[in-house]
Amino acid sequence: MTSSTVSSPKAPLEVNGRLYAWPRMPVVGVCFDGCDPAYIAAASAAGVIPTLDRMRREGFSALALAAMPTFTNPNNVSIICGAPPAVHGVSGNFYLDRETGAEIMMVDATPVRAPSVLAAFSQAGAKVAAVTAKDKLRKALGRGVTGIVFSAEKADVATEAENGISGVCDLVGRGVPDQYSADLSLFVLDAGIRLMETVRPDISYLSLSDYVQHKHAPATPEALAFMAAVDERLGRLVDLGAVVGVVADHGMSDMAQADGAPAVTYLGDLLDAAFGAGATRVICPITDPFVRHHGALGSFVRVHLMRPDVALADVLDFCRRAPGVSLAAPREEACLRFSLPEDREGDIAVVAAKGFAIGSHARDHDLSQLAGARLRSHGGLEEQVVPFIVSRPVTRAAVQAAPLRNYDIFSVLLNERVA
Repeated sequence: MTSSTVSSPKAPLEVNGRLYAWPRMPVVGVCFDGCDPAYIAAASAAGVIPTLDRMRREGFSALALAAMPTFTNPNNVSIICGAPPAVHGVSGNFYLDRETGAEIMMVDATPVRAPSVLAAFSQAGAKVAAVTAKDKLRKALGRGVTGIVFSAEKADVATEAENGISGVCDLVGRGVPDQYSADLSLFVLDAGIRLMETVRPDISYLSLSDYVQHKHAPATPEALAFMAAVDERLGRLVDLGAVVGVVADHGMSDMAQADGAPAVTYLGDLLDAAFGAGATRVICPITDPFVRHHGALGSFVRVHLMRPDVALADVLDFCRRAPGVSLAAPREEACLRFSLPEDREGDIAVVAAKGFAIGSHARDHDLSQLAGARLRSHGGLEEQVVPFIVSRPVTRAAVQAAPLRNYDIFSVLLNERVA
């Protein structure tokens, strides 16, 4: 089976101000959702990830920064666009429309403002496939893509018209896994393998779920078993002749007290007590349909001022002094520091201190679904450092940028001259 996928050289494509060369062999970008570097370290020490260890030893391995806030949607869209949220417009799973006052959960491609690398290459004639664990991401990842785009969550209802493929469960050889399971991610990888064996896309993007990382710390048996299962499948993709790049959308932090209770600052309740009910509105951008993962609690929130008589300086000072807060910045500063779109940013961005989550009002967060497990979540600076691993050696040109970002992965996979 040949490793070449493009019959003749084509000019590089420009996407969001960056040039991308045509692939000379299949490339696979994997978003290993929630894969804090600690999971790699623990699994390596346990000897259960021979493929990733070989990739780190013989290919390329570094640490990179995820886009802020460190949530699933902003980072997946950043990865496929090769650009930060300021360019593509997606700065959370959930946001407040400043013009209408409506709270909007991202369930389609509506918030996306920029083209993706996947779309550009598919429209230019490349074979492209994108498979994601969660259907909430499917339409965003598939925006403008002429090719195969489906989710593991709804693989059984994929159609040629909607997803570019049908009979996914028959292709993979099993039914749709439970959305709250490790198997949701493994289905994504199994589907990617079968596509590589059959369709053989020029460019693939496989986005996993962080269910395991939300539930289990790095050295636990459950986490190690999951790492081993993922590693086995990455090895299969490499054996099929693909150049594989692995990054994460965010890390993961324990946000529980010594007794196991969540360490949460309910900022909305504190602001109501200080400035009056309705004076502010706290938006938790981590909010998504997968509430059992995190109870809509993470380490980054946005505060919107809702009354003209409330002074920004007063609320900002209050947020900075609130327990469990490491950083509070006004909109312009937050957008400059984190490359965020100003029209979708709150008046104040608040980042939690290590080991803390920040919520809105206690009544807004149903923690019963954590079922007694320790709260593990993400969103802030503590979860920004992620692994960046490529299966083959690369030249140093693109990876010498300071700092390396997770959304540089397709630039490295396509532009770097792999050995």
